[in-house]
Amino acid sequence: MTDMKKAPMRFKARVWIVGDNINTDLILPNKAFYLTHEEQAMYVFSANRPGWAEQVKKGDILIGGNNFGMGSSRAAARSLKNLGLACLIAESLNGLFMRNCVNFAFPALECPGVHAAFSESEEADVEFETAGVRNITRGTALQGKPLPAPLMALVQAGGVYQLLEKEGLIAPKSAAV
Repeated sequence: MTDMKKAPMRFKARVWIVGDNINTDLILPNKAFYLTHEEQAMYVFSANRPGWAEQVKKGDILIGGNNFGMGSSRAAARSLKNLGLACLIAESLNGLFMRNCVNFAFPALECPGVHAAFSESEEADVEFETAGVRNITRGTALQGKPLPAPLMALVQAGGVYQLLEKEGLIAPKSAAV
């Protein structure tokens, strides 16, 4: 694997809060499944928060509870990224969902205590590589669990498909038939 070291990933923005056991079916509902990736983003959380996708601004941060991303292996992480969210910080992440986050280069961290540390619309400062999470509004800080180096390299490379293209292991999208 070539060295893909990039500038530090730091996110500073307003937060949105969701609860425990958020299922991938809520993130990417069936009715949006066969739409383009860009169109799918407008359906994120449409079942439980109608109109939410229109309120999200590019760079906003999503805070989740326990077991975020449970359920199927659908590419819900890609929809969160395509919606414009900068990152996801949750109490705990479903393993399959976490791997989809890495594959699609959507920064996601586990950070115990994060759900109680924020209220919606407060501002967060997240240093992704060190997993440092700060509530700017309250002046409090938490320490999350940093990603292992190989997974961090995939996120920094732009995801698994971009890395495979850069390494010459798959044809670039433009060359695909």
